[in-house]
Amino acid sequence: METKIDEKDKQKQMILSENLWKVMYRISWPAVIAMVLYGLNSVFDAIFVGRFVGETALAGVSIAYPLSQITLGLGSLIGVGAGSALSIAIGAKNQEMQKRILGNVNYLTIVITSIYVILALLLTTPLVKVMGGTGDILSIGTTYFQITVFGSLFWIYGLAGNMIVRAEGKMKSAAVIMGLGLVVNIIANYILIVVMDMGAAGAAWGTNLGMFVYTIVGLLYFGKGKASFEAAPFKFFRDKKIIKDIFSMGVPSLIMTVMSLVQAVVVFNALSRYGTTYDLALYGAIYRIFTLLLTPIFGLMRALQPVIGINYGAKNNLRVISSFKIFAIASTLIMLPFWIVIMVIPETVLGLIFASRIFDSSSLFYFRTAMALLPILPVIFMMMTFYPAINKGKPAAIIGIARQLIFYLPVMLILPKIYGIQWVYYGAFLIDVVITIWVFILIRKEFNILRSNQERI
Repeated sequence: METKIDEKDKQKQMILSENLWKVMYRISWPAVIAMVLYGLNSVFDAIFVGRFVGETALAGVSIAYPLSQITLGLGSLIGVGAGSALSIAIGAKNQEMQKRILGNVNYLTIVITSIYVILALLLTTPLVKVMGGTGDILSIGTTYFQITVFGSLFWIYGLAGNMIVRAEGKMKSAAVIMGLGLVVNIIANYILIVVMDMGAAGAAWGTNLGMFVYTIVGLLYFGKGKASFEAAPFKFFRDKKIIKDIFSMGVPSLIMTVMSLVQAVVVFNALSRYGTTYDLALYGAIYRIFTLLLTPIFGLMRALQPVIGINYGAKNNLRVISSFKIFAIASTLIMLPFWIVIMVIPETVLGLIFASRIFDSSSLFYFRTAMALLPILPVIFMMMTFYPAINKGKPAAIIGIARQLIFYLPVMLILPKIYGIQWVYYGAFLIDVVITIWVFILIRKEFNILRSNQERI
C-alpha cells in the first residue's frame, strides 16, 4: 500500500520540484500527441467529406461544425473547472476536495447534458439557419448537427473526464484514453462515409462512436483505481462550494467556445451573403487546418494546467511564472517548422481536402493571412489556461468575450459588406494583433502581483 501511495505522489513531487524544462517535456509530449491526433481526426472528417461527398456537403458540415463544438465547450466548462480545482487541492493536500470532485462532475454532466439536448433538438434548424445555411447546405448541416446532439452525453463526459486525468499531471494516461477514441472515430468515418456511402451523416455518427469509446475507457480508468486521488466514478455529489469553484474556473473555457461560435456565425453569414459555396467550403477547410496547427498548443495548454495549479496550491508563485514562460516558448518552437511549411506550400495542404481544384492567388493569400499570426498566438492560449489555474477566471473570460463582441461582431458585420469577403481574413488578422498586445499587458501585471505575494510568504 505504501508503495502505491508513493508512486501516486511521485507525479506531484516532480511538478513541485524538478527542472521545469524536464517537467514540461515529460508531461507535455503525451498531451501534444493526443491533441494532434484530435486535430488530425477533424481534418480527416473534412478530407472524407470533401473528397468522397463533395463541396456542398463540405460546406454543410463546415457551418454545422462550430455548433457541434458547443458540447466540447460544455465538457471544457466541467473538465477545466474540476481539473483546476483538483490540481489546487492536490497541491494544498486537500483530501476531502479530491474525494468529492468526480461525484460533482457526474452530477453536473447529467444536468447540463439534459438541458443541452432538449434545447439543441428544438432549435436544430434555426441554429443552422443562423450559421448561414440555405438549401442543400441547410439540409446537410441540420442532419450533421442533429446526429452529434444524440451523442452529446459522451462528448461532454468524455472530455470532462479526460481533463481531470490531465489535471493529475498524468498526460500519458489521458493521451492513451483519447487516442483509443480517436482511432475508433477515424476507422468509423472511413467505413460510414467511404464504404457505406452515408455522406455527412456518416461523419457525425463516426464521431459519436469515437466519443462513446472515449467515455467508456475513461470510466474504466477511474473505476479500476488508476487515478492518483480517491475517485468515485459512479457516485453523485452536489456540493455548492465545489460546483461554484468548477464554474468559476471553467467558465472561461466555455466562453472561448461560445465566442468562437459567435465568430463562426458572423463569418459564415458574411460568406453566405457575399461569397459562394466554394468560399464557405474554403473557409471551413482553412479553419480545420488552422485548428490542426494549434493542436500542439492545446496539448501544452492541458499540460500547463496541473503544473500551474499544483504549484499555485503549494504557494510556489515564482515557479508558476517560470512555468508559463517555458510553456509559451516551447509552444512557439514546436509550431514554427509546421507553420513555415504550410506558408510555403499552401496549395498542397488545401489540395488534401479539395479534389482536382486549382487554387487561385486570392485563395492562397487568404490562407496565408489566416495563418500569419500562428507563431505568436500561443501566449493567448496559455493565458486562457493560466488564469483559471490560479483561480482567477475573470480576466480570461473578459478577453474571450471582448474578442468576439467588441471586435469580431462589428468588423465582420460591416467590412465584408463594404469591401468584400477578403476582409473576413484581414479583419481576423488585425483583431488578433490587438488581442495579443492586450494579453501581454495583462500577463505582465499578473506576474508582478505573484512576485509581490511570494515576497510576503
